[in-house]
Amino acid sequence: MTEALRARMRTFYTVWTGQVVSMVGTGLTSFALGVWVYQKTGSATSFALIFLFMELPGILISPLAGALVDRYDRRLVMIFSDLVAGLASAIVLVLALMGSLEVWHIYLVVAIGSVGNAFQLPAYLATLPLMVPEERLGQANGLTQTAQAIRQVLAPAMAGFLLLEIGIQGVVAIDVVTFLVALVTLMMVRFPRPEPAEGEIPGGMKGELTFGLAYIFRHPGLLAILLVIAWFSFILSIIGPLITPMILEFTTPAVLGILTSIGGVGMLFGGFAMSSWGGPERRIHGVLGFLMLSGIALMAHGLAPSSVLIGICAFFFFGTLPFVFACNDIIWQTKVAPEVLGKVLAARQMLTRLTAPVGYFVAGPLADHVFEPMLEEGGSLSASVGQVIGVGAGRGIAFMFILGGASVLLVAAIGYLVPSLRRVEDEPPGAGA
Repeated sequence: MTEALRARMRTFYTVWTGQVVSMVGTGLTSFALGVWVYQKTGSATSFALIFLFMELPGILISPLAGALVDRYDRRLVMIFSDLVAGLASAIVLVLALMGSLEVWHIYLVVAIGSVGNAFQLPAYLATLPLMVPEERLGQANGLTQTAQAIRQVLAPAMAGFLLLEIGIQGVVAIDVVTFLVALVTLMMVRFPRPEPAEGEIPGGMKGELTFGLAYIFRHPGLLAILLVIAWFSFILSIIGPLITPMILEFTTPAVLGILTSIGGVGMLFGGFAMSSWGGPERRIHGVLGFLMLSGIALMAHGLAPSSVLIGICAFFFFGTLPFVFACNDIIWQTKVAPEVLGKVLAARQMLTRLTAPVGYFVAGPLADHVFEPMLEEGGSLSASVGQVIGVGAGRGIAFMFILGGASVLLVAAIGYLVPSLRRVEDEPPGAGA
């Protein structure tokens, strides 16, 4: 390994370390605030609205974020993102210390954090191909997914314990400190800059805002893979927020924390496997193949109100995610020119997540007013589906998991029948920019 390559990898590992620390702190706060809201309101709808406000502002600002990511130093963009997210956590801390924290405050604060994240993720992913050589993108993206897994493993169990010991104020204070750690690591490094784009993008700032969308729609393979991931995101936005209410119907918050951590262990295992292996040679198999396994694991979540069953399913479900998302990221990083990658990734982020607010908005009402009544004693499905998965509180949500997982499995299988998607990696890098 040359000295130049070692220096690039040191930059990556320094940034990665800071982001891991920050993610764990954010995970502590997210888990603690979610439990706090649900216990305060007892409403699946109120709980799911957290996720709506966590997504919608970031989606709306994504085109601007992408344009600025490619126009300015991406390290400074990430610093700005961490400052905004840290400010949001500091607001929660002040309100909690004053004893004035209300549910609507949390909606406002997570909206602020959403804006910060809209800038950070495209900046980070767009910089990876510049920090590490192409043959190491599998390892780097695997480690990025491992960072998510570390958060998933440590945050829930730690948050459950810390909530009892130091309260919501102490948990949020830790989050603020972790943002400072991330800022320090970013200040310690310099990011490589992409070569300037050849010629100006027509239309000035307006052209830059729409460039990413136009690029995606000119590339059928990228559009197809985006639609598959968008459907997966939509399903998760409906059933993801409901895992907490479903589990709390038959067990305690402590067990919920353990089960969430088990899912994180699965994701950690998958992340390490992806970073060691680098993924399949044909990345599309890593996306579609592991998505099919994800759908099967989601379906199995709903079979019975059993902590053991859900723990096993969570391990395997989260274990598939690093392969899906890392292989997806590598396809985009190798098929889009570095100087416009920020704009394209921001557009991808916006389109992928566009349906998520709809899912978060309807998740609670669907659970509370449609599926739960159908699987209560005497409900319309109690004599059919209820004979298989049981009846009572939480079983309607369980049926939603089964239906959602089946749809993911079907969409991924259909993806193999779409030529532009199956051959997306055969298109020359940067073609049609």
